Amino acid sequence: MQLRPSMRECSPRMAFIEVERLVKLFYVAERAPGVWGALRGLFHRRQREVRALDGVSFSIAEGEMVGYIGPNGAGKSTTVKVLGGILVPEAGRCEVMGRVPWRDRIEHVRGIGAVFGQRTQLWWDLPVAESFDLLRDIYGVSAAEHARARAELVETLGLAPLLDTPVRQLSLGQRMRCDLAASLLHSPRILFLDEPTIGLDAPAKLAVRDFVRKLNRERGVTVLLTTHDLDDIEALCERVLVINAGRILHDGPLAALRRGVMNERRVILDLADGAGEVSDPDAKVLRREGARVELSFDPGAVSAPALISRLTAKYPVRDLTVENPPIEEVIARIYSEQGK
Repeated sequence: MQLRPSMRECSPRMAFIEVERLVKLFYVAERAPGVWGALRGLFHRRQREVRALDGVSFSIAEGEMVGYIGPNGAGKSTTVKVLGGILVPEAGRCEVMGRVPWRDRIEHVRGIGAVFGQRTQLWWDLPVAESFDLLRDIYGVSAAEHARARAELVETLGLAPLLDTPVRQLSLGQRMRCDLAASLLHSPRILFLDEPTIGLDAPAKLAVRDFVRKLNRERGVTVLLTTHDLDDIEALCERVLVINAGRILHDGPLAALRRGVMNERRVILDLADGAGEVSDPDAKVLRREGARVELSFDPGAVSAPALISRLTAKYPVRDLTVENPPIEEVIARIYSEQGK
C-alpha cells in the first residue's frame, strides 16, 4: 500500500517547529516535617517551584524525524504539551507551522497528531470504528476525506479485524496501532509520538517503527519522537535532542552522540549453567546476578554477531539480549563530557 505522495515534493523545506528560550514552571505543594509542620500546612501551604523547561531552544524542519530523549522528569512530555497547545509557557517563543499553539488551538490541532503511549484517544467501551467516526466529527473532516484516510490506514496497519472490537478488549500492541491510525485520520503534517512503544513486545515494536518510518519517508510527515528506548531512536532518527532537568544537553546527529557517549552496547547472557567465570577479550563484565551476566563492548572494535558467536560457542547460553546502555547512563556521560 502506497501512502500519499511526499510533502517534500509539494512544498519547500522550512522550519515547522521553532522553540526559543522556552520556560515552563510548575508549583509543587510541600509539607514541613513533623506533626507541627503538618498542622501549619493546613493554614499556610508551602510551594516549591519546579522549572520543567528552563530555556529550551530548538527548531525542526519540515519532513525531519527527530528523537527527543531524557530520563523521567526531564521535560520531554512538557515540551510536547506546549507544542500541542495543551500547556502555556511562562516565557519564551514557540511557533508550530507559523502558529502559536495555545492561541489558536482549534486550527492548530487540525495540523498535528499525537500519540501518548500511556493514554489513548479512543473511547474505551466503543468499537474502534465508532471511535474513528467520532474523531471525524471532532476534527471536521469531510466524509469523503475521512473514508479515504481510514481505508488507507486500516489497510496499512492491518486493522480490519479490529474495527468492531471495543477498545478495552484490545491488546496493548493492537491499541497502539489503532491510536496511530486515530492520530492520522485528519492527515496532520506533524506527528508527536510520546513513548509510542512503551510496554510493547518485540513484534509490535517493529510494526510501529516500520509504520512511522514509512509515514515519514513516503508522506513527509514531520515527527518528534520522545522515548526512553534508544533502540527506537537508532531505528528511526538521524538527529537527536537530549534533555535533562529542563535543559537541552545535546542537539545534533545521532552519529555524533554515538561517537561521544554511546560507543558502547550491552550483551546480557542468561546461562543455562550459572557456574564459572565469563570472559572475552573484547568485552567487559559489568555485573553478574546468579546465572545472568551483563557485558559491555565497543561495536567499533568487535561486531555484535562475532561477539555473540564466540560467547555462545564458549558458554551454555539459555537466552541472550543485545541492547543500548540505559538513557540515564547516557545523560550522566554527557554531563561528564561537558564538565571536562
